[in-house]
Amino acid sequence: MVRSGGTRTLPAFAALALAFLLGLSFSGMGRSALPAAVDGQPLPSLAPMLERATPAVVNISTRGQLTVRSPLFDDPFFQHFFGNPGVERKAETQSLGSGVIVDADNGYILTNNHVIEDAVQIRVTLRDGRELDAEVIGRDPDTDIAVIKVPPKKLTVIELGDSDALRVGDFVVAIGNPFGLGQTVTSGIVSALGRSGLGIESYEDFIQTDASINPGNSGGALVDLKGRLVGVNTAILGAEGGGQGNIGIGFAIPINLVRDIMQQLIENGEVKRGRLGVEAQDLNADLAQAFDLESRQGAIVTRVEQGSPAQRGGLQIGDVILRVNGRKVRSSLDIRNLVGLMRLGQKVEIEFLRGGKLRLVRLTVEEPRVPSLDGGEIHVRLAGARIGSIRDDDIRRGVSEYLQVLEVEQDSIAWFSGVRPDDILIAINQRRVSNLEQAKAAAARSRSLLLTLRRGDRMLQLLLQ
Repeated sequence: MVRSGGTRTLPAFAALALAFLLGLSFSGMGRSALPAAVDGQPLPSLAPMLERATPAVVNISTRGQLTVRSPLFDDPFFQHFFGNPGVERKAETQSLGSGVIVDADNGYILTNNHVIEDAVQIRVTLRDGRELDAEVIGRDPDTDIAVIKVPPKKLTVIELGDSDALRVGDFVVAIGNPFGLGQTVTSGIVSALGRSGLGIESYEDFIQTDASINPGNSGGALVDLKGRLVGVNTAILGAEGGGQGNIGIGFAIPINLVRDIMQQLIENGEVKRGRLGVEAQDLNADLAQAFDLESRQGAIVTRVEQGSPAQRGGLQIGDVILRVNGRKVRSSLDIRNLVGLMRLGQKVEIEFLRGGKLRLVRLTVEEPRVPSLDGGEIHVRLAGARIGSIRDDDIRRGVSEYLQVLEVEQDSIAWFSGVRPDDILIAINQRRVSNLEQAKAAAARSRSLLLTLRRGDRMLQLLLQ
Protein backbone atom coordinates (compact mmCIF):
# COMPACT_ATOMS: atom_id res chain seq x y z
CA MET A 1 0.00 0.00 0.00
CA VAL A 2 1.29 3.43 -0.92
CA ARG A 3 0.02 6.94 -0.40
CA SER A 4 -0.63 9.32 -3.23
CA GLY A 5 -2.04 12.81 -3.02
CA GLY A 6 -3.68 12.11 0.31
CA THR A 7 -5.44 8.91 -0.79
CA ARG A 8 -4.31 5.38 0.07
CA THR A 9 -3.65 3.12 -2.92
CA LEU A 10 -2.94 -0.61 -2.74
CA PRO A 11 0.02 -1.68 -4.94
CA ALA A 12 -0.46 -3.60 -8.16
CA PHE A 13 0.36 -7.07 -6.81
CA ALA A 14 -2.06 -6.54 -3.92
CA ALA A 15 -4.65 -5.26 -6.38
CA LEU A 16 -4.48 -8.44 -8.41
CA ALA A 17 -4.62 -10.66 -5.33
CA LEU A 18 -7.49 -8.77 -3.77
CA ALA A 19 -9.44 -8.68 -7.02
CA PHE A 20 -9.13 -12.44 -7.23
CA LEU A 21 -10.31 -12.85 -3.65
CA LEU A 22 -13.25 -10.54 -4.17
CA GLY A 23 -14.25 -12.37 -7.33
CA LEU A 24 -13.98 -9.21 -9.44
CA SER A 25 -12.72 -8.71 -12.97
CA PHE A 26 -10.79 -5.67 -14.13
CA SER A 27 -12.29 -6.05 -17.59
CA GLY A 28 -15.85 -5.05 -18.33
CA MET A 29 -16.21 -3.12 -15.06
CA GLY A 30 -18.69 -0.32 -15.62
CA ARG A 31 -20.26 2.45 -13.62
CA SER A 32 -23.57 1.99 -11.85
CA ALA A 33 -26.68 3.70 -13.22
CA LEU A 34 -28.83 5.87 -10.98
CA PRO A 35 -32.26 4.58 -9.93
CA ALA A 36 -35.41 5.96 -11.46
CA ALA A 37 -36.96 6.63 -8.04
CA VAL A 38 -36.20 6.71 -4.33
CA ASP A 39 -38.94 6.06 -1.75
CA GLY A 40 -41.42 5.99 -4.63
CA GLN A 41 -40.54 9.49 -5.77
CA PRO A 42 -39.03 10.26 -9.19
CA LEU A 43 -35.40 11.31 -9.04
CA PRO A 44 -34.46 13.15 -12.22
CA SER A 45 -31.44 14.79 -10.55
CA LEU A 46 -29.24 14.56 -7.48
CA ALA A 47 -28.69 18.31 -7.57
CA PRO A 48 -31.12 19.21 -4.71
CA MET A 49 -29.44 16.71 -2.37
CA LEU A 50 -25.96 17.84 -3.39
CA GLU A 51 -26.83 21.47 -2.79
CA ARG A 52 -27.38 20.53 0.84
CA ALA A 53 -24.42 18.18 1.25
CA THR A 54 -21.53 19.69 -0.73
CA PRO A 55 -21.11 22.88 1.37
CA ALA A 56 -20.10 20.59 4.27
CA VAL A 57 -17.26 18.98 2.30
CA VAL A 58 -13.96 20.89 2.31
CA ASN A 59 -10.61 20.71 0.60
CA ILE A 60 -7.53 20.29 2.81
CA SER A 61 -3.96 21.16 1.93
CA THR A 62 -1.06 20.67 4.30
CA ARG A 63 2.59 21.56 4.59
CA GLY A 64 4.74 19.41 6.82
CA GLN A 65 8.24 18.40 7.77
CA LEU A 66 9.83 15.00 8.10
CA THR A 67 13.07 14.26 9.87
CA VAL A 68 15.35 12.47 7.42
CA ARG A 69 18.39 10.64 8.66
CA SER A 70 20.96 9.37 6.19
CA PRO A 71 21.23 5.54 6.23
CA LEU A 72 25.02 6.05 6.30
CA PHE A 73 24.86 7.08 9.95
CA ASP A 74 23.09 3.82 10.87
CA ASP A 75 25.81 1.70 9.30
CA PRO A 76 27.86 -0.11 11.99
CA PHE A 77 31.08 0.28 9.92
CA PHE A 78 30.59 4.07 9.72
CA GLN A 79 29.75 4.28 13.44
CA HIS A 80 32.86 2.28 14.33
CA PHE A 81 35.12 4.97 12.84
CA PHE A 82 33.05 8.13 13.22
CA GLY A 83 30.74 7.41 16.16
CA ASN A 84 27.07 8.35 16.03
CA PRO A 85 26.91 12.06 15.18
CA GLY A 86 23.12 11.97 14.86
CA VAL A 87 23.11 14.15 11.73
CA GLU A 88 19.52 14.68 10.60
CA ARG A 89 17.87 17.02 8.14
CA LYS A 90 14.35 18.27 7.58
CA ALA A 91 12.41 17.46 4.42
CA GLU A 92 9.29 19.45 3.53
CA THR A 93 6.15 17.55 2.56
CA GLN A 94 2.83 18.55 1.03
CA SER A 95 -0.51 16.78 0.96
CA LEU A 96 -3.93 17.29 -0.55
CA GLY A 97 -7.12 15.74 0.75
CA SER A 98 -10.68 16.33 1.79
CA GLY A 99 -12.71 16.70 4.97
CA VAL A 100 -16.29 16.88 6.21
CA ILE A 101 -17.75 19.47 8.60
CA VAL A 102 -19.59 17.57 11.35
CA ASP A 103 -20.01 20.30 13.99
CA ALA A 104 -20.70 23.84 12.78
CA ASP A 105 -20.90 25.31 16.30
CA ASN A 106 -17.38 24.20 17.22
CA GLY A 107 -15.82 24.07 13.75
CA TYR A 108 -14.97 20.35 13.88
CA ILE A 109 -14.01 18.64 10.62
CA LEU A 110 -13.51 14.92 10.03
CA THR A 111 -10.70 13.75 7.77
CA ASN A 112 -8.16 10.94 7.42
CA ASN A 113 -5.14 10.82 9.69
CA HIS A 114 -2.81 10.31 6.72
CA VAL A 115 -4.03 13.59 5.20
CA ILE A 116 -2.81 15.71 8.12
CA GLU A 117 -0.07 13.48 9.58
CA ASP A 118 3.23 15.33 10.13
CA ALA A 119 1.58 18.61 9.08
CA VAL A 120 2.89 21.88 10.51
CA GLN A 121 0.31 23.91 8.62
CA ILE A 122 -3.23 22.88 7.63
CA ARG A 123 -5.28 25.00 5.25
CA VAL A 124 -9.00 24.36 4.72
CA THR A 125 -10.86 25.68 1.67
CA LEU A 126 -14.63 25.84 1.99
CA ARG A 127 -17.15 25.39 -0.81
CA ASP A 128 -17.73 29.16 -0.92
CA GLY A 129 -14.01 29.80 -1.51
CA ARG A 130 -13.03 30.90 2.00
CA GLU A 131 -9.63 29.67 3.24
CA LEU A 132 -9.16 28.96 6.94
CA ASP A 133 -6.25 27.75 9.05
CA ALA A 134 -6.99 24.60 11.03
CA GLU A 135 -5.57 22.98 14.15
CA VAL A 136 -5.46 19.30 15.05
CA ILE A 137 -7.85 18.25 17.81
CA GLY A 138 -6.89 14.58 17.77
CA ARG A 139 -5.95 11.75 15.46
CA ASP A 140 -6.06 7.96 15.49
CA PRO A 141 -3.59 6.25 13.12
CA ASP A 142 -5.06 2.81 13.81
CA THR A 143 -8.37 3.71 12.15
CA ASP A 144 -6.94 6.54 10.01
CA ILE A 145 -9.38 9.08 11.48
CA ALA A 146 -8.52 12.64 12.55
CA VAL A 147 -10.48 15.65 13.78
CA ILE A 148 -9.36 19.20 12.99
CA LYS A 149 -10.89 22.53 13.96
CA VAL A 150 -11.48 25.80 12.10
CA PRO A 151 -13.07 29.06 13.32
CA PRO A 152 -16.84 28.33 13.55
CA LYS A 153 -18.11 31.09 11.27
CA LYS A 154 -20.94 30.46 8.80
CA LEU A 155 -20.24 26.76 8.46
CA THR A 156 -22.59 24.16 6.98
CA VAL A 157 -22.78 20.81 8.72
CA ILE A 158 -23.64 17.47 7.16
CA GLU A 159 -26.22 15.11 8.64
CA LEU A 160 -24.82 11.83 9.95
CA GLY A 161 -26.45 8.67 8.65
CA ASP A 162 -26.54 5.06 9.86
CA SER A 163 -23.94 2.89 8.14
CA ASP A 164 -25.36 -0.24 9.78
CA ALA A 165 -28.51 0.28 7.71
CA LEU A 166 -26.57 0.11 4.42
CA ARG A 167 -27.16 -2.83 2.11
CA VAL A 168 -25.14 -4.11 -0.80
CA GLY A 169 -26.65 -2.44 -3.87
CA ASP A 170 -27.58 0.83 -2.15
CA PHE A 171 -26.63 3.88 -4.20
CA VAL A 172 -24.02 6.20 -2.72
CA VAL A 173 -22.22 9.39 -3.76
CA ALA A 174 -18.58 10.29 -3.11
CA ILE A 175 -17.69 13.96 -2.63
CA GLY A 176 -14.10 15.15 -2.44
CA ASN A 177 -11.13 16.87 -4.02
CA PRO A 178 -9.56 14.39 -6.48
CA PHE A 179 -6.17 15.32 -7.92
CA GLY A 180 -6.55 18.81 -6.41
CA LEU A 181 -9.05 19.76 -9.14
CA GLY A 182 -11.60 21.16 -6.72
CA GLN A 183 -14.78 19.66 -5.38
CA THR A 184 -16.02 16.72 -7.45
CA VAL A 185 -18.99 14.37 -7.12
CA THR A 186 -19.14 10.75 -8.32
CA SER A 187 -21.83 8.09 -7.89
CA GLY A 188 -21.93 4.32 -7.49
CA ILE A 189 -23.29 1.56 -5.30
CA VAL A 190 -22.27 -0.22 -2.12
CA SER A 191 -20.32 -3.17 -3.53
CA ALA A 192 -19.65 -4.93 -0.21
CA LEU A 193 -19.79 -4.38 3.54
CA GLY A 194 -17.49 -5.35 6.38
CA ARG A 195 -14.33 -5.62 4.29
CA SER A 196 -11.32 -6.39 6.51
CA GLY A 197 -7.94 -8.07 6.32
CA LEU A 198 -6.75 -5.69 3.59
CA GLY A 199 -3.70 -4.51 5.56
CA ILE A 200 -4.60 -0.83 5.16
CA GLU A 201 -5.32 -0.05 8.82
CA SER A 202 -5.01 -1.86 12.14
CA TYR A 203 -8.80 -1.88 12.56
CA GLU A 204 -10.80 -2.49 9.41
CA ASP A 205 -14.52 -2.71 8.68
CA PHE A 206 -14.72 -0.98 5.31
CA ILE A 207 -17.59 -0.12 3.01
CA GLN A 208 -16.54 -1.09 -0.52
CA THR A 209 -17.94 1.04 -3.33
CA ASP A 210 -17.52 1.50 -7.07
CA ALA A 211 -18.11 5.25 -6.82
CA SER A 212 -14.96 6.83 -8.28
CA ILE A 213 -12.51 7.64 -5.48
CA ASN A 214 -9.20 9.06 -6.63
CA PRO A 215 -6.06 10.61 -5.09
CA GLY A 216 -7.21 13.64 -3.09
CA ASN A 217 -10.56 12.09 -2.12
CA SER A 218 -9.15 10.89 1.21
CA GLY A 219 -11.18 12.21 4.12
CA GLY A 220 -14.10 13.15 1.88
CA ALA A 221 -17.73 12.17 2.24
CA LEU A 222 -19.56 9.05 1.14
CA VAL A 223 -23.25 9.95 1.37
CA ASP A 224 -26.54 8.18 0.69
CA LEU A 225 -29.16 9.57 -1.68
CA LYS A 226 -30.62 11.67 1.12
CA GLY A 227 -27.29 13.44 1.61
CA ARG A 228 -26.48 11.75 4.93
CA LEU A 229 -22.85 10.92 5.71
CA VAL A 230 -22.46 7.13 5.78
CA GLY A 231 -18.69 6.85 5.38
CA VAL A 232 -15.33 8.63 5.16
CA ASN A 233 -13.45 7.79 1.95
CA THR A 234 -9.99 6.48 2.71
CA ALA A 235 -8.46 4.13 0.11
CA ILE A 236 -8.59 2.81 -3.43
CA LEU A 237 -7.32 -0.29 -5.15
CA GLY A 238 -4.54 0.68 -7.55
CA ALA A 239 -4.57 -0.11 -11.23
CA GLU A 240 -2.45 -2.89 -12.71
CA GLY A 241 1.09 -1.74 -13.37
CA GLY A 242 1.24 0.64 -10.42
CA GLY A 243 -1.12 3.30 -11.76
CA GLN A 244 -3.06 5.45 -9.35
CA GLY A 245 -6.32 5.78 -11.26
CA ASN A 246 -9.63 4.43 -10.04
CA ILE A 247 -10.65 0.95 -11.20
CA GLY A 248 -13.96 0.79 -9.39
CA ILE A 249 -12.82 -0.52 -6.00
CA GLY A 250 -12.79 2.09 -3.25
CA PHE A 251 -13.08 1.85 0.51
CA ALA A 252 -14.73 4.08 3.09
CA ILE A 253 -14.74 3.91 6.89
CA PRO A 254 -18.35 3.46 8.14
CA ILE A 255 -19.72 6.50 9.97
CA ASN A 256 -20.95 4.38 12.89
CA LEU A 257 -17.33 3.40 13.53
CA VAL A 258 -16.12 6.94 12.93
CA ARG A 259 -18.70 8.51 15.26
CA ASP A 260 -17.29 6.92 18.42
CA ILE A 261 -13.68 7.52 17.37
CA MET A 262 -14.54 11.17 16.71
CA GLN A 263 -16.12 11.61 20.14
CA GLN A 264 -13.06 10.18 21.88
CA LEU A 265 -10.72 12.41 19.87
CA ILE A 266 -12.74 15.50 20.76
CA GLU A 267 -12.94 14.55 24.44
CA ASN A 268 -9.41 13.19 24.99
CA GLY A 269 -7.34 14.03 21.90
CA GLU A 270 -6.66 10.32 21.46
CA VAL A 271 -8.36 6.94 21.45
CA LYS A 272 -7.82 4.77 24.50
CA ARG A 273 -8.27 1.13 23.58
CA GLY A 274 -8.78 -1.78 25.89
CA ARG A 275 -8.41 -5.53 25.83
CA LEU A 276 -10.30 -8.56 27.00
CA GLY A 277 -7.15 -10.67 27.28
CA VAL A 278 -8.09 -13.34 24.76
CA GLU A 279 -6.40 -14.48 21.55
CA ALA A 280 -8.01 -16.66 18.92
CA GLN A 281 -7.51 -18.29 15.54
CA ASP A 282 -9.87 -18.71 12.61
CA LEU A 283 -12.28 -21.62 12.48
CA ASN A 284 -11.55 -23.57 9.29
CA ALA A 285 -13.28 -26.62 7.80
CA ASP A 286 -11.04 -29.17 9.57
CA LEU A 287 -11.46 -27.52 12.96
CA ALA A 288 -15.20 -27.20 12.44
CA GLN A 289 -15.37 -30.94 11.78
CA ALA A 290 -13.23 -31.68 14.83
CA PHE A 291 -15.54 -29.57 17.01
CA ASP A 292 -18.61 -31.08 15.30
CA LEU A 293 -19.85 -27.68 14.18
CA GLU A 294 -22.17 -27.03 11.26
CA SER A 295 -20.91 -23.48 10.77
CA ARG A 296 -17.40 -22.69 9.60
CA GLN A 297 -17.56 -19.11 10.88
CA GLY A 298 -16.16 -18.26 14.29
CA ALA A 299 -12.89 -18.11 16.20
CA ILE A 300 -11.27 -20.61 18.56
CA VAL A 301 -9.70 -19.28 21.75
CA THR A 302 -5.97 -20.11 21.80
CA ARG A 303 -4.80 -18.02 24.76
CA VAL A 304 -6.36 -16.43 27.84
CA GLU A 305 -4.26 -13.84 29.64
CA GLN A 306 -3.83 -14.30 33.38
CA GLY A 307 -5.80 -11.77 35.45
CA SER A 308 -7.67 -10.49 32.37
CA PRO A 309 -11.42 -9.91 32.01
CA ALA A 310 -11.54 -13.02 29.80
CA GLN A 311 -10.05 -15.20 32.51
CA ARG A 312 -12.25 -13.76 35.25
CA GLY A 313 -15.27 -14.31 33.02
CA GLY A 314 -14.43 -17.97 32.59
CA LEU A 315 -13.33 -18.16 28.94
CA GLN A 316 -11.05 -21.12 28.24
CA ILE A 317 -8.72 -22.32 25.51
CA GLY A 318 -10.77 -24.25 22.97
CA ASP A 319 -13.95 -22.20 23.35
CA VAL A 320 -15.45 -21.28 19.97
CA ILE A 321 -16.58 -17.64 19.90
CA LEU A 322 -19.61 -17.14 17.62
CA ARG A 323 -20.88 -13.63 18.42
CA VAL A 324 -19.69 -10.46 20.12
CA ASN A 325 -22.48 -8.08 21.19
CA GLY A 326 -24.83 -9.90 18.84
CA ARG A 327 -22.60 -9.52 15.77
CA LYS A 328 -21.47 -12.71 14.06
CA VAL A 329 -17.77 -13.50 14.30
CA ARG A 330 -16.49 -14.62 10.91
CA SER A 331 -12.81 -14.81 11.89
CA SER A 332 -10.40 -13.97 14.70
CA LEU A 333 -9.88 -10.57 13.06
CA ASP A 334 -13.51 -9.71 13.78
CA ILE A 335 -12.91 -10.11 17.52
CA ARG A 336 -9.95 -7.76 17.41
CA ASN A 337 -11.88 -5.19 15.40
CA LEU A 338 -14.98 -5.30 17.57
CA VAL A 339 -13.13 -5.11 20.88
CA GLY A 340 -10.48 -2.64 19.68
CA LEU A 341 -13.16 -0.13 18.70
CA MET A 342 -14.89 -0.21 22.09
CA ARG A 343 -14.40 2.29 24.88
CA LEU A 344 -12.73 1.41 28.15
CA GLY A 345 -15.37 0.24 30.59
CA GLN A 346 -17.81 -0.83 27.88
CA LYS A 347 -19.69 -4.08 28.48
CA VAL A 348 -19.16 -6.94 26.04
CA GLU A 349 -21.46 -9.92 25.58
CA ILE A 350 -19.78 -12.99 24.10
CA GLU A 351 -21.61 -16.05 22.81
CA PHE A 352 -19.46 -19.17 22.53
CA LEU A 353 -19.59 -22.94 22.26
CA ARG A 354 -18.00 -25.30 24.77
CA GLY A 355 -18.56 -29.02 24.55
CA GLY A 356 -21.34 -28.52 22.02
CA LYS A 357 -23.32 -26.24 24.34
CA LEU A 358 -24.01 -22.58 23.66
CA ARG A 359 -22.86 -20.33 26.50
CA LEU A 360 -22.91 -16.62 27.24
CA VAL A 361 -20.49 -14.45 29.22
CA ARG A 362 -20.48 -10.71 29.91
CA LEU A 363 -17.13 -8.96 30.24
CA THR A 364 -15.86 -5.40 30.67
CA VAL A 365 -13.21 -3.87 28.40
CA GLU A 366 -10.24 -2.85 30.54
CA GLU A 367 -7.08 -0.84 29.89
CA PRO A 368 -4.26 -3.09 28.69
CA ARG A 369 -1.28 -3.65 30.92
CA VAL A 370 2.06 -3.27 29.17
CA PRO A 371 4.99 -4.85 31.04
CA SER A 372 7.96 -2.51 30.71
CA LEU A 373 11.28 -1.62 32.28
CA ASP A 374 14.10 0.86 31.88
CA GLY A 375 16.52 -0.25 29.21
CA GLY A 376 19.33 0.01 31.74
CA GLU A 377 18.04 -3.23 33.26
CA ILE A 378 18.74 -4.90 29.92
CA HIS A 379 22.07 -3.19 29.17
CA VAL A 380 23.79 0.00 30.30
CA ARG A 381 23.80 1.32 26.71
CA LEU A 382 19.97 1.30 26.76
CA ALA A 383 19.65 3.33 29.96
CA GLY A 384 16.99 6.03 29.66
CA ALA A 385 14.81 4.12 27.21
CA ARG A 386 11.61 2.54 28.53
CA ILE A 387 11.01 -0.71 26.65
CA GLY A 388 7.64 -2.43 26.68
CA SER A 389 6.54 -5.94 25.83
CA ILE A 390 3.55 -5.58 23.49
CA ARG A 391 1.07 -8.33 22.78
CA ASP A 392 -0.89 -7.48 19.68
CA ASP A 393 -2.19 -9.06 16.48
CA ASP A 394 -1.63 -5.95 14.39
CA ILE A 395 -2.17 -7.14 10.82
CA ARG A 396 0.45 -4.71 9.53
CA ARG A 397 3.21 -6.24 11.66
CA GLY A 398 2.07 -9.83 11.44
CA VAL A 399 3.21 -10.67 14.97
CA SER A 400 1.51 -11.13 18.32
CA GLU A 401 4.37 -10.21 20.68
CA TYR A 402 7.21 -7.77 20.24
CA LEU A 403 9.40 -5.26 22.08
CA GLN A 404 8.87 -1.56 21.46
CA VAL A 405 10.65 1.52 22.74
CA LEU A 406 7.88 3.40 24.54
CA GLU A 407 9.87 6.53 25.36
CA VAL A 408 13.45 7.80 25.49
CA GLU A 409 14.70 10.47 27.86
CA GLN A 410 16.45 13.37 26.13
CA ASP A 411 20.21 13.40 26.72
CA SER A 412 20.15 9.85 28.10
CA ILE A 413 22.66 7.16 27.13
CA ALA A 414 20.05 5.47 24.95
CA TRP A 415 19.23 8.75 23.20
CA PHE A 416 22.87 9.45 22.32
CA SER A 417 23.20 5.82 21.22
CA GLY A 418 20.55 6.50 18.56
CA VAL A 419 17.54 4.75 20.11
CA ARG A 420 14.25 6.51 19.39
CA PRO A 421 10.62 6.21 20.58
CA ASP A 422 8.48 3.69 18.65
CA ASP A 423 11.53 1.67 17.54
CA ILE A 424 10.61 -2.03 17.42
CA LEU A 425 13.41 -4.25 18.71
CA ILE A 426 13.81 -7.31 16.48
CA ALA A 427 17.14 -8.76 17.62
CA ILE A 428 20.00 -8.16 20.05
CA ASN A 429 23.45 -9.41 19.05
CA GLN A 430 21.79 -11.31 16.18
CA ARG A 431 19.45 -13.17 18.54
CA ARG A 432 15.75 -12.60 17.89
CA VAL A 433 13.88 -11.21 20.89
CA SER A 434 10.14 -10.78 21.45
CA ASN A 435 9.91 -10.27 25.22
CA LEU A 436 11.87 -8.69 28.05
CA GLU A 437 13.38 -11.92 29.35
CA GLN A 438 14.77 -12.78 25.92
CA ALA A 439 16.23 -9.28 25.66
CA LYS A 440 18.02 -9.65 29.00
CA ALA A 441 19.44 -13.02 27.99
CA ALA A 442 20.65 -11.75 24.60
CA ALA A 443 22.38 -8.73 26.15
CA ALA A 444 23.92 -10.53 29.14
CA ARG A 445 27.68 -10.23 29.58
CA SER A 446 28.07 -8.19 26.40
CA ARG A 447 30.12 -4.98 26.43
CA SER A 448 28.53 -3.69 23.20
CA LEU A 449 25.17 -4.26 21.56
CA LEU A 450 24.19 -4.80 17.95
CA LEU A 451 20.51 -3.95 17.70
CA THR A 452 18.29 -4.90 14.79
CA LEU A 453 15.44 -2.38 14.76
CA ARG A 454 12.39 -1.61 12.71
CA ARG A 455 11.92 2.14 12.47
CA GLY A 456 8.87 3.12 10.48
CA ASP A 457 8.98 1.23 7.18
CA ARG A 458 12.67 0.32 7.24
CA MET A 459 15.01 -2.02 9.07
CA LEU A 460 18.33 -0.84 10.46
CA GLN A 461 21.33 -2.08 12.44
CA LEU A 462 22.48 0.03 15.38
CA LEU A 463 25.81 -0.66 17.07
CA LEU A 464 25.97 0.57 20.66
CA GLN A 465 29.48 0.74 22.15
